[in-house]
Amino acid sequence: MTHPTAERILVIKLSALGDFVQAFSAFAAIRAHHPAARITLLTTRPFVGLAQACPWFDEVWTDERPRVWQLGKVFALRRKLRQGRFDRVYDLQTSDRSSGYLRLIGGPGAVEWSGIARGCSHPHANPQRNSLHTLERQADQLAMAGVPPLPGGPDLGWLDRGTVSVALPDKAVLLVPGGAPHRPDKRWPASSYAALAVELARRGQTPVVLGTSSEQAEADAVLAACPQALSLIGKTGLADLAVLARRAVAAVGNDTGPMHLLATCGCPSVVVYSHASDPALCAQRGPRVAILRRPDLADLPVSEVLTALDAV
Repeated sequence: MTHPTAERILVIKLSALGDFVQAFSAFAAIRAHHPAARITLLTTRPFVGLAQACPWFDEVWTDERPRVWQLGKVFALRRKLRQGRFDRVYDLQTSDRSSGYLRLIGGPGAVEWSGIARGCSHPHANPQRNSLHTLERQADQLAMAGVPPLPGGPDLGWLDRGTVSVALPDKAVLLVPGGAPHRPDKRWPASSYAALAVELARRGQTPVVLGTSSEQAEADAVLAACPQALSLIGKTGLADLAVLARRAVAAVGNDTGPMHLLATCGCPSVVVYSHASDPALCAQRGPRVAILRRPDLADLPVSEVLTALDAV
């Protein structure tokens, strides 16, 4: 517990899941640099539970992301930010929205601010910042604000505390065939996941499909081709994914948030990329990760994915 007069720190990280997971190193570095501070995280509703479970924050606030015409909500957010009386803000979102919160909190001079907001005290002034991978970009931003990287990376032991109600079979391979509904070009075809599932079953492994209800069609395609497969569609939360990552032998999926969490938790992972995203900027990181890329993922053969699985 922090002292009532402790330094007050605000960290801003709003979305999305992959970006949130890749901020773990930055979160841990900030906590290590400010061990006695009271640190508040401002995030969006999907990540509140995960943020409350982690060891780096004393308080978690929910940002409802009010529209500019929702004046009542904008004024409420401004009031809350100012009442926080923060000594320093680390804006890890570095978007137009999050940069605008400097104005809500009182403008340049009202608080120390690390980010890209105009006039902030600790700007991330690297002209190459947009060509850096997320992890390197955040580390560089923090270094410019005087926060060194944490040797050895963050301790993720807190992710092991979750439980899942479904027993995972031996030799389970997690399949993540979904992704953002508005980005279908980032998905390996469902027929390819189905063919992969058949090959995994022949090897004596059990394909386990993960996702939300919006990925039910992909799960159905896998189960139709491979009755031995197991569907956990709609049955897992973010904490469950961390537990499953420790138990599974491997994971295969599209460039989507759950694959970031699985890879970070140490699950040997194969992640497929199309022209729609650049792994040089956002690739999953973990102890054993293979990245496969094709401009059109329909051209990625199942055999290449199997070879990559053997390698990891």
